[in-house]
Amino acid sequence: MAGDMNGRQLRRASGALAGFSLLLAGGAGADALIDNVTGMTLNRDGQVVRFKAMVIDAQGKVVRLIAPDEQPPKPTKKNPGPRYDWRADMKGRVLVPGMIDAHGHVIELGLAAMTLDLSDTRSLAEAKAKIAEYARANPERQWIIGRGWNQEAWGLGRFPTAADLDAVVSDRPVWLARADGHAGWGNSLAFKAAGVTAATTAPSGGRVEKPLGVLVDRATELVERVVPKVSPKDRTAAFLKAQQILLGYGVTAVSDMGTSIDDWMTYRRMGDIGALRVRIMSYGMGIDTTVTIGGTGPTPWLYDDRLRLEGVKLYADGALGSRGAWLKADYADAPGQRGLGFLSDDQLQNIMSRAAMDGYQVAVHAIGDRADKQVLDAISELSQTYKGDRRWRIEHAQIVDPADMASFGKLGIIASMQPTHQTSDRVMAEARLGPARLGGAYAWRTLLDDGAKLAFGSDFPVEKPDPWAGWAAAFTRMDAGGQPVGGWHPEQAVTREQAWWGFTGGASYASFAEQKFGILAPGQRADFLLLDRDPLAATPADLRQTKVLETWIGGTRAWARK
Repeated sequence: MAGDMNGRQLRRASGALAGFSLLLAGGAGADALIDNVTGMTLNRDGQVVRFKAMVIDAQGKVVRLIAPDEQPPKPTKKNPGPRYDWRADMKGRVLVPGMIDAHGHVIELGLAAMTLDLSDTRSLAEAKAKIAEYARANPERQWIIGRGWNQEAWGLGRFPTAADLDAVVSDRPVWLARADGHAGWGNSLAFKAAGVTAATTAPSGGRVEKPLGVLVDRATELVERVVPKVSPKDRTAAFLKAQQILLGYGVTAVSDMGTSIDDWMTYRRMGDIGALRVRIMSYGMGIDTTVTIGGTGPTPWLYDDRLRLEGVKLYADGALGSRGAWLKADYADAPGQRGLGFLSDDQLQNIMSRAAMDGYQVAVHAIGDRADKQVLDAISELSQTYKGDRRWRIEHAQIVDPADMASFGKLGIIASMQPTHQTSDRVMAEARLGPARLGGAYAWRTLLDDGAKLAFGSDFPVEKPDPWAGWAAAFTRMDAGGQPVGGWHPEQAVTREQAWWGFTGGASYASFAEQKFGILAPGQRADFLLLDRDPLAATPADLRQTKVLETWIGGTRAWARK
């Protein structure tokens, strides 16, 4: 059940907590005791704080942490000791703060789980077989919709074509988003429905690959405008699916990057009926959507701190895998190409100014070094007008010119980065850039040392919303197989504690939520997880295997492993 609870509701809910002992208060006490835990959190200085119990109040906030060596006073008639509304005995299990994903796409995660998923395919032949089977199993679908293909993972050496798809589905349109969401692959019927041919001119910020089959970045809009829209019913189902996935990974809050009007209305419907459990910090898709939702500025926190429109999401370029990332020099594996800049310098600055004028936080997607430089220059200019705590965000910051690194700290910019992008992309990044241009690639340590604030996430559904894999990648620079040995550019690794902060306090700070949640301390929302192991003592391989046993939000259990 979503929302804060008063004392009577807490008593009612506690009766449903199987295996917990309930101690009804004889007086007016309304606090609850989360007892017998191996508790650990970070404080605002990044230091580990350990505790054996936690007191929470009727509003679902932490009252205090009880230290491991703290001894209760001996009860007397005048002072019988603390009296709790209820007590949960956690049997010594590990308790940590809920994890926060600083960059994800909630509805897209649910839709990806409900449609054709090609993320596990390792060859074009394997993908074609999976597409054909899905089409046979879903004869009622007018379009075959899916995502997750990656020609790099297939070792294809080219983009797939419409002819490749026609060979397996020729009776209806097929439209499949690339793993990074920055390209789409269609069959001939999809292009015919959209009126797209090999001679079609791509819009600014887009590219039509030849032979026809793949559209990159803004060219995807040519087909997407004729793809059947997702119904409100399906969007609700997608949200509920995504929420279960997130809670299962221990993600209690997320910055939703690129919220549409339909997405926002879905979150509001869920909040209205008490079904919104995960906390969502929303960034509208572009300035028009953001202003339509927020009007004159960010919304207040809604549904007991579960939903807030915080800012606007903008795009400066595309993605590295589809060669849409905007680079200062040619791609090493595609001479003559430098990617796609979406906006002129003046256009970007004007849109950012329009957002900042009404107090919206600005988050700009920038992957290539030229795109990052464009955003840095815009922020440098705008910072002279828009003073105060703006917390400008650059999303991804994957390839930054070393000469531009210091600007992040100088301008107080939040580098919102995704550790598993590095482990997934390293071979492709080497091919795209060449070894001489990797000094500013996924450079977490340098950015942190130069004064930037790091916030970590996954960019789900591009990557799995698995904070444990992200945590391990951040301090090892190695993938799940332990490769490369010693880490890829290990000088850019952060410490284990810094990586943890990136997924907790750093991620909440990045969305102006640090006074609400992110750590476990008095006054913070009691968002916490019960785990099957100690993440601070686990090897990197073991950390990746962490199982969340229970997810609690606002002092209420929201999810439990079956």
